[in-house]
Amino acid sequence: MAIRAIKKIIYFLILTGLLASLFLGYKFNQFQTQPILIETESALFTIYSGNTIRQVAQNLADKGYIIDPLMFIALAKLNDEKTHIKAGEYRIKSSHSPQDLIKLFKKGNSILYSFTIIEGWTFKQMLQAIKTDPVLVNTIESTDLSVIMARIGHPDEHPEGQFLPDTYHFPRGTTDISFLKRAYHTMQDTLQKEWEKRDSTVPLKSPYEALILASIIEKETGAAFERPLISAAFIQRLNKKMRLQTDPTIIYGLGDSFDGNIRYKDLRKDTPYNTYLHKGLTPTPIALPGGDAIRAALHPAKSEAIYFVSKGDGTHHFSKTLAEHNAAVTKYQLKGRKPKRKASPG
Repeated sequence: MAIRAIKKIIYFLILTGLLASLFLGYKFNQFQTQPILIETESALFTIYSGNTIRQVAQNLADKGYIIDPLMFIALAKLNDEKTHIKAGEYRIKSSHSPQDLIKLFKKGNSILYSFTIIEGWTFKQMLQAIKTDPVLVNTIESTDLSVIMARIGHPDEHPEGQFLPDTYHFPRGTTDISFLKRAYHTMQDTLQKEWEKRDSTVPLKSPYEALILASIIEKETGAAFERPLISAAFIQRLNKKMRLQTDPTIIYGLGDSFDGNIRYKDLRKDTPYNTYLHKGLTPTPIALPGGDAIRAALHPAKSEAIYFVSKGDGTHHFSKTLAEHNAAVTKYQLKGRKPKRKASPG
């Protein structure tokens, strides 16, 4: 009699277990396929870098989007997504099910923001713009350039010119250092590819020298079609052992003391970037050159012009001789007046 009672209890427990399993299975299946609980058509949801699936599930539950965080965790484990969710800001919709969210978080289809590095910016200008960007996470506290470059992974390099101007897209939560690493490596890849395709006649000894020349070309003109001509003039000067005598290098050497006007005394101030006093290229780039400027540095135009002067409309007049150049300076810069000082080549 006791054995029969025990059997009934066992059968009852088994039946109860089966019914409970069936019920839980039904609820789990219903959970993973039914729409999440959003009162509006869509909402923004952020997964932060380092968030675990447990934290994500709890955040979803706290916002009222799902009713059971444990089921969401179980669903993620069942789909083997525990270690594959990607940080970012997501737009989740009222039509999404928890299963859809898992797929969305795995693919990393988050909202992307953009930041444009402007051609001709200095590293300092770029860094200031990054600091004021509303999406990039600011982690750079030091103003020491070597410290910043160390965090990027290149402590012995000068930062000027090392980041490619372009428009970059990234998810919310991206740090300034992560962004800088990406722009740095994009520049190195671009520079190396262009160096391998260079005109073999250019008197540049390394990709870094090409970067320096490209930065000077970038600052000399905003007219894209002129860059190869500007490059040709500088290449001519380098080949003839002439000083480059280019004003943007003077401005860079003056740094924060530059007030918008170049005076004769500025041309005589002995900085490493003064190409009126020192022959050859500057010790580092003077700005962030774009891809077109890099290509121009490595593929100068077939031109014999050594000199150029601004015409006041964003373009330049190019000359082969100093006499022609002086006449152009009188025409375009002095409007016929007698020059107070010797005209510079460009």
